[in-house]
Amino acid sequence: MGIVEPIRNLKDLKKVESILAENPRDLLFFTIGTNCGLRISDILALNVRDVKDKNYIYITEKKTGKFKKFPVNSKLKPMLDNFTKNRQLDEPLFMTKFQNRLGRITAYYTIKDACKKANLEEKFGTHTMRKTFGYHHYKRYKDVAMLQKIFNHSSSVVTLRYIGIEQDQIDESYSNFIL
Repeated sequence: MGIVEPIRNLKDLKKVESILAENPRDLLFFTIGTNCGLRISDILALNVRDVKDKNYIYITEKKTGKFKKFPVNSKLKPMLDNFTKNRQLDEPLFMTKFQNRLGRITAYYTIKDACKKANLEEKFGTHTMRKTFGYHHYKRYKDVAMLQKIFNHSSSVVTLRYIGIEQDQIDESYSNFIL
């Protein structure tokens, strides 16, 4: 699967969302990823009870074991309300057509295929959601310390490299350096 990139262009992001909208499940897990910055393992571990009628989502990160609490934003709230209507609290939020918990390989191909259909050329996968969140959060707020805290990274250098800002800055310096 390798290293993946964020979706940097908002029009491209909307194209991918439009493609994923064919399946409400796929659009919802993508929207959670791009709006909350969770890892795919944490998204797929959610149960209906974790999100139904909630204003905040509380999780313990699978990778780090750290507690995380974040508000459900105005884009996600109606999506979650609609998606969890008439669902049992103890069932997985994201399920396959065979009523099993959705797996990371299926999620990977869902995102990869949607990006391909949107004619995006970079390498994309499930981690693209988290990186897209980070990239746009940084572009909007320019607060690397906050993003570092959200991601539980050890340093701001790691965070900037992770979301592709470091490479963007290098590319810009090369492009603008002409002798």
